[in-house]
Amino acid sequence: MSQMLKITLPDGSVREVAPGTTPADIAAAIGPGLAKAAIAARVDGELRDIMRPLEQDSALALVTARDEADALELARHDFAHVLAEAVQQLFPGTQITFGPSTDDGFYYDFAPKDRPFTDEDLPAIEEAMRKIIAADKPLVRQEIDRADLIAKWRAAGETFKAEWAGELSGDEPLTVYHSGSDWYDMCRGPHLASTGKLDPQAFKLTRVSGAYWRGDQKNAMLSRIYGTGWLNKKQLDAHLLRLEEAAKRDHRKIAQEMDLFHLQSEAQGSVFWHPKGYIIWRALEAYMRRRLDAAGYEEVKTPQLMDARQWEQSGHWGKYRENMFVVPDEVPNTEDEGPVLSGEADMMALKPMNCPAHVLIFRQGIKSYRDLPMRLAEFGCCHRNEAHGALHGIMRVRQFTQDDAHIFVRADQLVDEVKTFCDLLDVIYKDLGFDSYAIKLALRPEKRFGSEEMWDWAEQSLRDAVAAAGRATADYGWEELPGEGAFYAPKLEFHLTDAIGRTWQCGTLQTDTVLPERLDASYVGEDGERHRPIMLHRAILGTFERFIGILIEHHAGRFPLWLAPVQAVVATIVSDADDYAHQVVEKLHAAGIRAEIDVRNEKINYKVREHSLAKVPNLLVVGKREADEGTVALRTLGSQAQTMLSLDDAIERLANEALPPDMR
Repeated sequence: MSQMLKITLPDGSVREVAPGTTPADIAAAIGPGLAKAAIAARVDGELRDIMRPLEQDSALALVTARDEADALELARHDFAHVLAEAVQQLFPGTQITFGPSTDDGFYYDFAPKDRPFTDEDLPAIEEAMRKIIAADKPLVRQEIDRADLIAKWRAAGETFKAEWAGELSGDEPLTVYHSGSDWYDMCRGPHLASTGKLDPQAFKLTRVSGAYWRGDQKNAMLSRIYGTGWLNKKQLDAHLLRLEEAAKRDHRKIAQEMDLFHLQSEAQGSVFWHPKGYIIWRALEAYMRRRLDAAGYEEVKTPQLMDARQWEQSGHWGKYRENMFVVPDEVPNTEDEGPVLSGEADMMALKPMNCPAHVLIFRQGIKSYRDLPMRLAEFGCCHRNEAHGALHGIMRVRQFTQDDAHIFVRADQLVDEVKTFCDLLDVIYKDLGFDSYAIKLALRPEKRFGSEEMWDWAEQSLRDAVAAAGRATADYGWEELPGEGAFYAPKLEFHLTDAIGRTWQCGTLQTDTVLPERLDASYVGEDGERHRPIMLHRAILGTFERFIGILIEHHAGRFPLWLAPVQAVVATIVSDADDYAHQVVEKLHAAGIRAEIDVRNEKINYKVREHSLAKVPNLLVVGKREADEGTVALRTLGSQAQTMLSLDDAIERLANEALPPDMR
């Protein structure tokens, strides 16, 4: 008789079962309700199929739809497989490649036999997918010998799958998942028990685009079909509503309506700021500068170009070279011994970040332990050679300005300094209209500098600091992210939630002992000896470009008055009020209010509509009566009503509202 397996459940109870028992069997033994609800299992922490037999003593947790993150991942992975099966049914001869789940859905890349797919193909594919779901086809895992699977793929004309199967690492058998008896795909899994576990009304195919095989433009062009998938129709409808709202708030669309900036091919990845857009930039920069001055930061300015040897010493050359703009072009170095000079000129690189330059400032002169903490801030313009396909409006650009700072501290100052930073960030986010944000700790990546002891200390220091700040809690969405730290340091990430529920990772704080070591930064301690400072890399906005894009979408262009590029427009009803309108504008300017005048020979309703579309916060309407009485009719954006005020009262009201939050 086979030895029984001991399966430990989340409540600590242990069940003894025969080898080959599945999580589904255990769910059924516990009760019919759980048997119906269970869709997968975590076995020793690994997400697995509900029907996959247990092989050894294990800790088992059954997964239901209430475990939304796991349930969504499974459903989206299944939708991708159902999509691939539907496409091959409708378009025989189409080859399949990859089909992963994404943050809000799934996609699959295909090599069509006759022509690329188009958006017009999507309705028919959706209908075929629903038929596969309705058929409730079992999804069955099978291990198969690598050579046998490659031969099967080649025999079926699936050259892409055969290539990929031949290059997968390891000698163990590969796994495929069968959808019934007539279709299969190579996949690690896990999957739901059958296609019928999916809700046929909970997905929608959204678009078709081109994609290169394995992301390399030298390879074949494929057709990528995107979809969004959820657990039920209610979730799908809510998502589609968010997409509709997001389209209305698209920062590129609103920027065009408000004349804020533009982008063009002559400077891909860089922004042409128009006067009104740059007003927002300047207001935001001035606000940040006041906050940093009050918090004890010293502002610096560092060069755009630095010698490649400096980037090699800092470690960025080896880790970040492909994303850097180099001047002049480098001569290939077959021995890979570092930067090579082109002729007589030194090779230079545009800075992708500010941190090495700040270390060089710290190194000027002898620093004492009494000088720490030293907080160096810079609104530093940086350049990164982002792939063309990754560029997106002003959210992802090649030239950007960071609200960057580096804080040099002693070890005994670290926790207090991180807590102080968290307090500053909290005030700034709330001033800018973001009451909700999450804090995540990104832990050591696979490729990194520094010892394991250093990483242990740095990660624990950040945990302790966030706990001391009272923010390592569920209220702040505290979470740890294995493998997502920078190559030189773990980092705290601050994720904002905007007005329609989207999250944006903006602020960061990293605890770094590597760069001070590599660039030989030191201070004289109380003992008279040299010591290495700890370097905190930190940003709050992240980059001005991206954060302004987030602000545009968060506020849908209706900025708080202090950020609005035009804070008021004085519009006339009749030409007899033109002279008075000019007097009103002059007084608004004198009070520091950004105001414009509209004395065009147009009806007032036309003017109201036009300035409302331009998101002007306040419209001061004046006619002959207002001119005679020294009043204005104040109409605020989004309101149909207007308030009659004396000119002095209106100016006082607007001037108070236009003050930045830190000056009220």
